[in-house]
Amino acid sequence: MNSVNTNQGAMIALQNLNTTNKDLGVVQNRINTGLKISSAKDNGAIWAIAQNQRAESASLNSVVSSLQRGQSVADVAMSAGTAISDILVQMKEKVLAATEAGLSTASKQALSDEYTALRDQINTIANNASFDGVNLISAASVNSSSIKSIANADATATIDIAHVDLSKSNTKIAATLTSLTGTVGSADVKEVEDAIQDVSSALSKLGTGAKALDTHMTNVMKLQDTLDAGVGNLVDADLAKESARLQALQTKQQLGVQALSIANQSSSSLLGLFR
Repeated sequence: MNSVNTNQGAMIALQNLNTTNKDLGVVQNRINTGLKISSAKDNGAIWAIAQNQRAESASLNSVVSSLQRGQSVADVAMSAGTAISDILVQMKEKVLAATEAGLSTASKQALSDEYTALRDQINTIANNASFDGVNLISAASVNSSSIKSIANADATATIDIAHVDLSKSNTKIAATLTSLTGTVGSADVKEVEDAIQDVSSALSKLGTGAKALDTHMTNVMKLQDTLDAGVGNLVDADLAKESARLQALQTKQQLGVQALSIANQSSSSLLGLFR
């Protein structure tokens, strides 16, 4: 039916053009953001899943930071512990030298002075082996504490490294072997050897704990990468596909404008019937 009041052709053409413009806006937004789902409006269920996984991944940043801090504390402690072990090795040399028969009093005094100076360094090293206020090897009365690094995103698990006292009082050489000026024998040598063994055992425990931190941090970072990739699979746009759609919709838009123009001209053709 020809009518000047209702132009169904123009109405249909306009509806199609509006749909095309809407689709074009969606595609342009995906290209601009790189996301096929950028808000809950796009797909509420998928957006909620992605947002939850983003929160999980962000929480793992704190886990990684805690583990890295633990690593630093353990590294400082092990470095200082190794220095203490090296000092004990030097102390053993002095004790062995002091067991030699016929040493003069002056020689024994010189060995004793060196021995005492080395022994006194142990506390200085142990009590200053701190990182961020945490010291794993100091005397119990000097800012000592253990490590409790966060191990998961909800902080319900930790990786712990216990404190070990490597101060001179705990290496069992301060009380009985205070100098080398007196009679020095094999029992004194064994005392220093026992101290070396104690420190080596403590360093082994620290190393095991530090390795656990390293391994877990690697796993956490892999998990974080997997979560991020999973979120990308859910919400990232396929830009090659969207680019092709953009070109198709732009062509469709131009054709829609032309169709609307043609439909609008149909009413004016009715005037010819009255001439």
